[in-house]
Amino acid sequence: MGAQLRVYKRRIKSVTATKKITKAMEMISASRIVKAQRKVAASTPYATELTRAVTAVATGSNTKHPLTTEAESPARAAVLLLTSDRGLAGGYSSNAIKTASRLTERLRGEGKEVDTYIVGRKGVAYYGFREMKIADSWTGFTDNPSYANAKDVAAPLIEAIEKETAEGGVDELHIVFTEFVSMLTQSPVDGRLLPLSLDEAKAEAEGGTKDELLPLFDFEPSAEDVLDALLPRYVESRIYNALLQAAASEHASRRKAMKSATDNAGDLINTYTRLANAARQADITQEISEIVGGASALADATAGSDY
Repeated sequence: MGAQLRVYKRRIKSVTATKKITKAMEMISASRIVKAQRKVAASTPYATELTRAVTAVATGSNTKHPLTTEAESPARAAVLLLTSDRGLAGGYSSNAIKTASRLTERLRGEGKEVDTYIVGRKGVAYYGFREMKIADSWTGFTDNPSYANAKDVAAPLIEAIEKETAEGGVDELHIVFTEFVSMLTQSPVDGRLLPLSLDEAKAEAEGGTKDELLPLFDFEPSAEDVLDALLPRYVESRIYNALLQAAASEHASRRKAMKSATDNAGDLINTYTRLANAARQADITQEISEIVGGASALADATAGSDY
């Protein structure tokens, strides 16, 4: 029984060390969520006003621009998938990958070829292990993205949608990321960035109401030139906002996963402690029984020698 007690003590020590690590990771993630939320809140007004400006240009002119005009027969689409660089975040990356897979199947079902762009090592590893083609990828900044990172991601996507399909360009740009709803809820979502859906963009720019009219603008030097300047900024701001949402969701998912791991470690320590106490009590009982048995045998031997 002594050997079994040593095993339980060794396991308790190991689980206790793991619990300290998961608790520390939980606290770190909790502190980073607040910073990520602030960045999301700071980027939203800019993205909203930029959407309002782009919508005003697109609806206030008759200009046919490749970034706002639906292709008659779209044949190729780009999907940008946002995952994490690190693990220990529960189902954060896997849920985003599943959403991207469903979107890809739907687009292919519509007869479109799909080019996949990925942010995050988890997504790159998933596609690489399965030998699935990746058009481009970026890693190293998912937990704390900057606007420069968003520009790097947006550049090849904008270039692809400005090209003709025959030259390797795409007709549509979709994005899959995890939306930060609350500390307890993070939902993977997919949406189309380009071509810009004017009805949805207008409703978003007006705070969800379609009855309000946008103000009239004069465009200098021309509406097309304004669109050329605004739409890349629109894509960058949308990708930046998605990166920030994804970062906040990653930290929240990791905090939740680490809290669950810490709680499970505590339960495991309690279980091993009870088993260790039972083993210790069994050892004590066995020793007492041996002492009593030995004393009784000695007493019997002594009594026998008196006759």
